[in-house]
Amino acid sequence: MALRFALYPGCAAKGATPELYQSTMAIVGRLGIEVVELAASSCCGAGVVTEAEPDVALALNARNFAQAEQLGLDVMTICGTCQGVMAAANKRLKSEPGLLDRINRVLEPDGIAYRGTIHVKHLLWIIVREIGLRQLGTQVVKSLQGLRIAPFYGCYILRPSWDLGFDDPENPASLEQVIRALGGEAVAYAGRTKCCGFPIILEKEAVAMAMSGANMKEAKDQGADCMVTPCPLCHMSLDIYQDRAGQAVSTQLNLPILHLPQLLGLAMGIPAKELGLARHLIPVDSIVRHINQSARHL
Repeated sequence: MALRFALYPGCAAKGATPELYQSTMAIVGRLGIEVVELAASSCCGAGVVTEAEPDVALALNARNFAQAEQLGLDVMTICGTCQGVMAAANKRLKSEPGLLDRINRVLEPDGIAYRGTIHVKHLLWIIVREIGLRQLGTQVVKSLQGLRIAPFYGCYILRPSWDLGFDDPENPASLEQVIRALGGEAVAYAGRTKCCGFPIILEKEAVAMAMSGANMKEAKDQGADCMVTPCPLCHMSLDIYQDRAGQAVSTQLNLPILHLPQLLGLAMGIPAKELGLARHLIPVDSIVRHINQSARHL
């Protein structure tokens, strides 16, 4: 029986990184997941709205939760930032006395209310906890054997741990477990849990580039062939800005950055075109060739 979720794609997967949405839709069926997209959902606020107007941010998220609640489904996210923001909002709405009633009064003119019954789960968490790594392994058509993959978690999917509670924020393991289940080798490096720099690119670009450049350089120095992230904002910082990040650390990086569903899709034997790999600024051809060559020798 398929797992069913209300898919919350977030803004980036329908805007700057449409390959994330494309690759997600390519792999969910193979994972035994059925999704109903929240087509009328709004931005989660990405933490920015919360700083300016906390109640507006809570209302935006409560409205999204209410739509999933009407479907009788928990929310599946594919963005680490959305996961962190939505999980924090959901916890507050469920636990702070009087808050849910106050926010529902804001939603009342739209004829919608949230009762506080749903959970928010990132695709990564669903794979590890609900599908299981052994089941994931049965979907591998092209093993990632010989591929050294650097996991990059980003901030929001790990912290604050009291709102999320899935992975150890200092020493997470879920991405590494998925990489190994697909046949790849997870690269250990300190930068995997650090900030990608995206939140401060517009304010302090030099600082942001130095941060992301240092993370990628460390991964490369540890032998990484590519990097995988569960967050499209991290992906943008690491892929779109990689040339500038390399300049900041005086290194030619050339490190392919994959969305989590793209890595899964490659191991499942899904063609690169169907995963939107051509959209990346840093080419991923070397990774695709490696996987195809390895598959021919198995």
